[in-house]
Amino acid sequence: MEKQFSDLPESRQQQLMAFDRLLTIMDELREQCPWDRKQTMESLRHLTIEETYELSDAILNNDLQEIRKELGDVLLHIVFYAKIGSEEEGKDYTFDIKDVLHGICDKLVARHPHIYGDFVADTEEAVKQNWEKLKLKEGNKSVLSGVPASLPALVKAMRIQEKARGVGFDWDEKQQVWAKVEEELHEFKENFNIESADVIDQKEAEGEFGDLLFSLVNYSRFVDINPETALERTNKKFISRFQYLEEASKADGKSLSDMTLEEMDIYWNRAKALGV
Repeated sequence: MEKQFSDLPESRQQQLMAFDRLLTIMDELREQCPWDRKQTMESLRHLTIEETYELSDAILNNDLQEIRKELGDVLLHIVFYAKIGSEEEGKDYTFDIKDVLHGICDKLVARHPHIYGDFVADTEEAVKQNWEKLKLKEGNKSVLSGVPASLPALVKAMRIQEKARGVGFDWDEKQQVWAKVEEELHEFKENFNIESADVIDQKEAEGEFGDLLFSLVNYSRFVDINPETALERTNKKFISRFQYLEEASKADGKSLSDMTLEEMDIYWNRAKALGV
């Protein structure tokens, strides 16, 4: 039996009313606003990707106010897609936000038999492994078929490894993984020695370097480091220090194009000392 609105706690009623307000505004904008009326799923796609990265930035900055704002933008896009999906006249299949919500609810219930069924899973690892098995039963041809082709390579590497681990294809100990990192690094150095002036096979070098990166991503999982997050934090740190270098040297009447690397290092080390 479905719950009646009046039987719900006040906080849930307020949440549903807020969602209803968004749906109502979306209906009005789609009908009355020239820009909103013109949009298609294809035209929204790149904007959705941008909004997702903005949410990612807010999360990395631990800015809760900005996270709330960006979540609203992402939610708007979800509602927008569902609205467009309900308008696809003449198509074999249409859907609205109700179908989207029931679809994810049904999937969550089906993928959590340890909560909604009689399957026993006492650990996070057991839940993950059963999740992948259930996906195969649902029709996935491969454990890796759920990895989007357009994912950035670093994120994709981690997701590939996580999914392979879900069916038991993984190293047992982190020491084994680190040995693989050292093996790949040794192979890269042996074949593409930077001290040698020999012309290298660029394609082969790229392949070996990819193997090295993949093994490092593998190791990161074993020490609970998200490689994408780690690299992005390093990117942000580099940007901050480099911008300090630019501003501080300019304040001293110097131009980067006229400075030596040693002179730049003075400002760089100063930035590190200041915690920039």
